[in-house]
Formats: sequence, C-alpha cells, structure tokens
Amino acid sequence: MTYLYVGLGLVITSILVGAFVLVTGSTGVTGVAKSLSLIDQTVSARSVAKADLPARDRLVEPFFRSMRRLAVGLSPSGTTERLARMLDRAGNPPLWTVERILGLKGAGLLLGMALGLLYGGLSLRGLLLAGALGALLFHAPDLMLYNASLRRQQETAKGLAEALDMLTVCVEAGQGFSAALLQVARNVEGPIAGEFARVLSEIQIGKSRGEAFSALGERVPLPEVKNFVTALVQADRLGLPIATVLREQTSTMRLVRRQKAEEQAQKVTVKIIFPLVICIFPVLFIVIIGPGAIRIIDSFSRF
Repeated sequence: MTYLYVGLGLVITSILVGAFVLVTGSTGVTGVAKSLSLIDQTVSARSVAKADLPARDRLVEPFFRSMRRLAVGLSPSGTTERLARMLDRAGNPPLWTVERILGLKGAGLLLGMALGLLYGGLSLRGLLLAGALGALLFHAPDLMLYNASLRRQQETAKGLAEALDMLTVCVEAGQGFSAALLQVARNVEGPIAGEFARVLSEIQIGKSRGEAFSALGERVPLPEVKNFVTALVQADRLGLPIATVLREQTSTMRLVRRQKAEEQAQKVTVKIIFPLVICIFPVLFIVIIGPGAIRIIDSFSRF
C-alpha cells in the first residue's frame, strides 16, 4: 500500500507540474515570434546600472552633451550647418564631428572663464580676463578647423594640375569620363584624389555630373577649381566634347601654376628682409664695428 500511495503522489505531482507549465507557457510568444520580440528589445543607458557602464559613458559623454547644449545656445543660428560645411572643406577628419566641435567649444568657454577667475580673482580684472579667455577658447575650435581647411585647399591646388593631366590623357585615350575619374582617384596622391572619388561616388548614386561637380566647387572654394567646375558644368549642359574642355582647362591650369610659382618667388625678396634685419645685420655690426668701438673706448679711457 505504501508503494501505491507514493505512485499516486508522483502521478498527481506530474499532472500539476504539467498543467502549470501549460498555463504559464501559453501567455507568451514562442518560436519565430519570440525571436523577433527579443531582436526588437533595445537596451538603453537608463536600463543599465551605472556601475556597469564604462567611465566614458558615465562621466565624459554627459559632460560633453551639456557642453554641446551650452555652445548651441550661445552660438547664432546656422552654426551647425556652417561647421558641417567647414568640415567638408577640411576633408572630414576622422575624429572631427560637429557634435565634438560644439562640445569642445562649450568646454573651452568654461575652462577659459575658470582660468581667468583663478588668475585674476573675483575683481574687475579677473572678470575681464575670464571673459577674454573664455571667448578665445570658445572660438579656438573654429580657428583650428579654418586652418585645416586652408591647408587642405593648398594641397588640393598643388595636385590639381597633375590630376587634370591624367584625366585629359585618359579621356583622349578612349576611356569614359567615369572610368577616367576612377583612374585619377586611384593613381593621384593628395586630397584631390579623395575629392574626385567622392564626385564619382555621388554620380554613381544618382546625382548628375553637373550637381556632383558643383558640390566639388563648394567644398574646394579655389578660383582654379571653380573655373574647372564651371567649364565642365557648361560642357555637360551644352553637350560639348569633354576632351576638348579638359585640354583647355589643363593648359590654363599649367599657366596658373606657373604664375603662382613666379608670385611666390617674387615674395621671397620681401620676406627675407625680416630675418636679415633681426638676425644677420646685428651680428655683422658686432663683428665689423665691435673691435673699432673697443679701441675707441680704450683710447678715451687713457685721458
């Protein structure tokens, strides 16, 4: 009888467990629907404990987010678009984004004001110094971005003549214009190769040739680039042969490059005056007049 009671108890227990599993399992989704629901669930920073987040997400990111809001509030309207255009002209450096630049502007403002107050104290001088340092560090990222864009434009101007030579040779050899752009992007060094590769990518995703080259003229605001872009856009609209236009632009680019080299050579005579006056002339005066001055002082000291 004992074994009978034990068996009945196990059977009843198994029935209860099976019923509980069926009841609890029928309320949720299963199979593919369950997998899709798990994919749709997103984990946010608030749902994770702060101790589980890295220090960058707990401290640095919230600080720069608040600094970004401060910089946006103090900047005039259209600052984000202006910074995006400047980043395009600077070649979009890997670590430079609009959000990071705005965060650096806000952090620079606070740092400059803190340094000014720390150095000048709570006085009129300290407040003026804090305002000046804060404004200087607030605009420092803009100056750095402007200098980076100027350097990139100079490098682009240096490689433009070589790129146009190769583009003209490829088109006159029978290649299509897109294939010639690809050859230039692969074989020419410098920022102009990246610009031509971007133009080719924009043409491939659906932009017209005129729109892609007009965007190139906006990213590289150099006179020779603007002339080249204007000639290509007009040739594309009027149906002129590209090879003829490229040949004319190449000869013009060589002339402009030679004139710029002559201009730089003419400026050397003016620039060399300052090192001569500041560094070389004083040494020459000491070497030439020094011994005579010592003898004159000797002669007058005997009387």
